[in-house]
Amino acid sequence: MGDTDRIYAPRKLLTIGCCVQESLSIHQGKGIPQPDILRSARVPATYISGSDGEKPVNPASGLQEDNLDGNETIARILKLEGVEWVACFPSNNLIEAVAKEGIRLVMFRHERGAVMAADGFSRSSDRKGFGVVITQGGPGAENAMGGIAQAFADNSPILLLPGGPGLAAWSVRPNFSPSRAYDPIAKQSEAIFQSGQVGNVMRRAFHALRNGKAGPVVVETPADIAAGEVPDGVLSGYQSPKRFISTPSLSDVKDAVKLLLSAKKPVIWAGGGVLFGGATEELKELAELTDIPVYTTMQGKSAFPEDHPLALGAGSGATTLPAYTWLQESDVLFAIGSSLSHTGYGQPIPAGKVIIQNTDNVEDINKQESVDVALPGDAKATLLMVIDEVKAAIGEKGRKTGVASEIARVRQQWMSEWTGLLNSEDEPVNTYRVVGEIERGLDKTKSIVTHDAGAPRDSIIPFYRATTPHGYIGWGKTTHLGFGIPLMIGAKMAYPDRFCLNLMGDGAFGMSGLDIETSVRAGAPITTVVLNNGGMATYPGGYPTARELYGVTEMGGDYAQIAEGMGAVGITVTKPGEMATAIADAQRHNSEGRTVLIDVHSNFESKKSKFS
Repeated sequence: MGDTDRIYAPRKLLTIGCCVQESLSIHQGKGIPQPDILRSARVPATYISGSDGEKPVNPASGLQEDNLDGNETIARILKLEGVEWVACFPSNNLIEAVAKEGIRLVMFRHERGAVMAADGFSRSSDRKGFGVVITQGGPGAENAMGGIAQAFADNSPILLLPGGPGLAAWSVRPNFSPSRAYDPIAKQSEAIFQSGQVGNVMRRAFHALRNGKAGPVVVETPADIAAGEVPDGVLSGYQSPKRFISTPSLSDVKDAVKLLLSAKKPVIWAGGGVLFGGATEELKELAELTDIPVYTTMQGKSAFPEDHPLALGAGSGATTLPAYTWLQESDVLFAIGSSLSHTGYGQPIPAGKVIIQNTDNVEDINKQESVDVALPGDAKATLLMVIDEVKAAIGEKGRKTGVASEIARVRQQWMSEWTGLLNSEDEPVNTYRVVGEIERGLDKTKSIVTHDAGAPRDSIIPFYRATTPHGYIGWGKTTHLGFGIPLMIGAKMAYPDRFCLNLMGDGAFGMSGLDIETSVRAGAPITTVVLNNGGMATYPGGYPTARELYGVTEMGGDYAQIAEGMGAVGITVTKPGEMATAIADAQRHNSEGRTVLIDVHSNFESKKSKFS
């Protein structure tokens, strides 16, 4: 019996032929139904009598199955799949069909914002719940493209349901087909060409959302398919696809453990797959057993508690000195839940390292890094196997190398350079004083924080220490200004009891500021901190001629007053000492159901924690 055939059961996972089916249960505390409760969709149809004979009834919904059109069938499938809310922007008759199924709808002020909110929900839900978006065909689907591109870059699983032209006009220019246009930036993109295929297409969509590499899934419904009657049996024959967990071969796991334990200065590189796999506790156990420090990518930030003695911190283009030191000096790098994609918004891996890579997509292995040992599979299942092999090699108690004290020493050295700025009394308010007050003022076990693109991202990533999974949402292989507001609305929908805060610049506010009103209207109170410095702080010295002659990169506004006009609470901060009070007030207002915008009159702070 070879390694790929061996029955291997680390804890509660059963691996046969390197594939295991995960039994999912209700996700406590978040109200996200899981596939286990969808078994009712598989019960054979029952019947009711009527004036025109017996009609099949779907037992999961108690409604007649026949005479449903395409939109009604899709809406019913969303209900069966446990979808509780949908982001949208009219016009699409699927919106009405979804409402009739009792699924909550939240309309955003722009299609891109709706997609980004769905993305925020998915990023917060560990592939146990998915953000769903409905847009109009044509211009509505066109407007959504930026949000889909962002989700594709960061491997975030969302479902976009746009309308489309009728079949007779589907291939006629210049009609816009979302499924064709989005194919390069979607994990899966498909149009429904026959009414009888509605169930099959939707099953493939949910399978893609739950399994393999995460990413956006697009299902286009041409107008005549949406309005046309769906044949009997499509709905009763629908079976909700489960999540299947793949694991690496045992021989590769053994090879990886040998490399890890024999390394002189190993480092763990934790990506977003750790969060999607719900593998934080397993990552902690491995780190503590082996005494190996952990660095998290921007998408992986919050996958490992940053107050842990073995935490090196997280990185965008900026990072901590401990993270930079170990990434430079390590001889073996173990990437967990990471594609190892190169990006200008992340830390590079220096050449010459031995690399072990875990990812749920084999196409990411050897993509841009030469990988010595590949461990394709689910992050959590892989970590369980690695932990068992480590214990077999060094015992249940693990080892101590003294690396934690070395990390603490390097961190102290680094922080000595930054403590002054994080407590600065300068006016206008220093950006790092804002970051420092956010770091000091939140209960991190009950908060979710994110950045926006540009200077806010590189200012907060190194210094805000996330301690709870999804307590920080990092994003940005493609960096759309304005993601923070709708992203936090989506996160609030996933975690209604958490305080949700986004830090953004005034340029980013211009891209999505009107969705402050969406937050108010939807009863999803968030806090937005705007660094109002009158310009684009990412380019403080850039474009001198364009700026002098035409005011390029300059902007202004009273953002607190704008927020008040949309029904939110506006707070203006002009002095450093006001920031802590503003954050405390924001938490109180949010807890009482009010959305808050804090307008901070801040400086152009160009210093970043970068080392090359």
